[in-house]
Amino acid sequence: MIFVTVGTQLAFDRLIEAVDVWAGKHPGETVFAQIGPGHYKPKNCTFADFVPPDKANELIRTADLIISHAGMGSILTALKYQKPILVLPRKASLGEHRNEHQLATAKWLGQKSGIFVAEEAGDIATILGIRSQLKSGDSISEYGQPAFTDRLKNCIDLA
Repeated sequence: MIFVTVGTQLAFDRLIEAVDVWAGKHPGETVFAQIGPGHYKPKNCTFADFVPPDKANELIRTADLIISHAGMGSILTALKYQKPILVLPRKASLGEHRNEHQLATAKWLGQKSGIFVAEEAGDIATILGIRSQLKSGDSISEYGQPAFTDRLKNCIDLA
């Protein structure tokens, strides 16, 4: 199963439409999309506007692949559960966000194991064409490394 999420705040019709078109050409694939407050309603995917956090976590745990905007919450959750994630960054130039920070996030994280970046919506189908090669990276902890948290604690204690 492929789980698509646009996060909890903004619509991302460009991502949803790209995945929905791909799903229409691959009717044997199971795709569930959390579409947010978007205008585009999928024709080839099961979807909900929003799913509660516990349901989203369950969908991520059971999915073979996560497809998302380049939001840190989605990326960190996919890494936590060792799920490969395909991200399409939102673009402020297209009215999808306030600034272009997701482009920078995707550029930096796209070098990490288990994170795959579609630079444009059309790249979604191309990357899904090699889906069997998309492997997860190493799991990450939901807690900070002790060296980091100790340094942070020292900074707070000095303030």
